[in-house]
Amino acid sequence: QVQLVESGGGLAQPGGSLKLSCAASGFTLSGYTVSWYRQAPGKERELVATITRAGGTRNYADSVKGRFTISRDNARNTAYLQMNNLKPEDTAVYYCNAVSIYFSSQNYWGQGTQVTVSP
Repeated sequence: QVQLVESGGGLAQPGGSLKLSCAASGFTLSGYTVSWYRQAPGKERELVATITRAGGTRNYADSVKGRFTISRDNARNTAYLQMNNLKPEDTAVYYCNAVSIYFSSQNYWGQGTQVTVSP
């Protein structure tokens, strides 16, 4: 069974940190580009960060540059999003996405994890 499972969300204070994990099962994550998206209440889902299969290229939304770091450990079949200097506007449900570099139809989503940044 193909699954992406996010974890690590929760409540953080402004200026705090959280590290999200995205564990893949049922497929080998190393053949996939991995992205993190987020969706705040009443807003559209937005792309936060992307990492290529070997981690050679990482791209970030302007709103998180310098604060968030995307990484992956293909040996553990897991990707991560380290979030530092969190702001209230980072509050959202964060989703992990994996798209095969060979077959774009192999496009998987996790169930999401809630991140809330509040004093």
